[in-house]
Amino acid sequence: MSSQPAINPNLLDTATPPIPEAQAWARAYNGAAGPLIDLSQAVPGYPPHAELLERLGRNASAASSASYGPIEGDTVLRQAYAKHISDLYGGKVDWQTVSITTGCNQAFFVAALAVAKAGDSILLPSPWYFNHKMTLDMLGIEARALSCPPENGFVPDVESAAELIDPTTRAILLVTPNNPTGAVYPSETIEAFARLCRERGLFLILDETYRDFVTGRPHGLIASGDFDNTLIYLYSFSKSYCIPGHRLGALVAAPAVAAEVGKVLDTLQICAPRTAQAPVAWAIDGLTEWREANRLEIDRRAASFRAAFEGINGWRIDAMGAYFAFLHHPFHGHTAASVVKELVEKAGVLCLPGPYFGPGLEGHMRVAFANAGVEQLQALRERFQRFGG
Repeated sequence: MSSQPAINPNLLDTATPPIPEAQAWARAYNGAAGPLIDLSQAVPGYPPHAELLERLGRNASAASSASYGPIEGDTVLRQAYAKHISDLYGGKVDWQTVSITTGCNQAFFVAALAVAKAGDSILLPSPWYFNHKMTLDMLGIEARALSCPPENGFVPDVESAAELIDPTTRAILLVTPNNPTGAVYPSETIEAFARLCRERGLFLILDETYRDFVTGRPHGLIASGDFDNTLIYLYSFSKSYCIPGHRLGALVAAPAVAAEVGKVLDTLQICAPRTAQAPVAWAIDGLTEWREANRLEIDRRAASFRAAFEGINGWRIDAMGAYFAFLHHPFHGHTAASVVKELVEKAGVLCLPGPYFGPGLEGHMRVAFANAGVEQLQALRERFQRFGG
C-alpha cells in the first residue's frame, strides 16, 4: 500500500500570498461607480525614463546579457551602488560588500537565512510586510512581533524590543519608510536600535526599499562606521527606477556576512537578472533629477490623498509616508475584509485589509496611494462619501 508523501509543514503553515485574493474582488467589480481605482499593490504609477528603457532594450539584445554573471552581481552595478550610498550617507561602503539580488524580497530571504536557523527568532515590526512574515515561517524561524502602536505613529520602541530578546534571537528587522503603514522612523530611533543590536550581539536588518521617496539622510549608521559588523542593509531598485518586472535588489553587509551570502545566492539564483544591471548602474547618477521629480510627484499624490479624507466622517489616516497610508475605517464590528470587499463593490476602490499585515488590525486598511494619479486621488473623496461612514 502506498502512502501520501508529506509536504514541508513549515510551508503548509505559511499564509497564502494575499494580493491575488484582493485582486479577485476587483475582477468582480461591475464599474458602476466609475473606473476601478486600484490602491492595493505598490506599483510605480508612471513609466521608466525613456533613456533607461532604450538602454534596457539595447542590453537585452546583447549576447553578453544572456550568459551567466558573477554570483554577487555585475561589478559595474555593485560599484555604482556602493558609491551612491557612500555619498548619500557620508560614509565608506566597499563595493565588494554589495550583493545584487533578484528583488528585495530575495534580499530579505538571503539575510534571514544567513543569520538564523530553524528554531531561532527574528524581531519583526508589527504591522509587518506579509512577505517578510511568510519568509520566516517557511524557514522555521520565529517571527517575534515587535509592536508598533498607532499611538506612537506605528514607530517601534527600542525598550520594548529589548524585552523581547532571548537566547534564540538573532536579528531585528526595521522597515523604513514602512510597508504597510508608511511610517518613517526617526534617525535617532534607527540608531538606538543599532546600539541595542551591537550591545546584544544581534544583526540589524534595515530594509529601505522606499528610501528615495523621503528627503534627507535617514540615519548616521554608515557615516559612523561603528556598525560594520551589525548592519545588513536592504534596498530595491524596483520603485525608484520603475522596473519591478526586472527584479533587482541589493544587500550590503560586513565582509564576513557577505562571504556567506554568496553561498545562498549561488543556490537561489546563480546570478541576478543581467539585462537591467548595467542600465541601472548608469541611471544611479544619470537619472538623479528624474528621481527627484518623481519624489515630488509622490509628495503631490500624498497631499491629494490627505486632502480627500479631510472631514470625511469616521475615516482617519493613522500613518502616511513614501508610497503608503494606513487608513482607519469607521465600521466598528465589521471585519476589514468585508469593508474592503464592499468598498470595491460600491465605490470601485481597492485597498488591502489590515489583517493581511498582522493580528489586531480589523479597523485598518493599507492604501498604496502612489499607484494613482492626482485626479484619481481627488475622486476618492466623492466615492468614500458615497460609500458612507
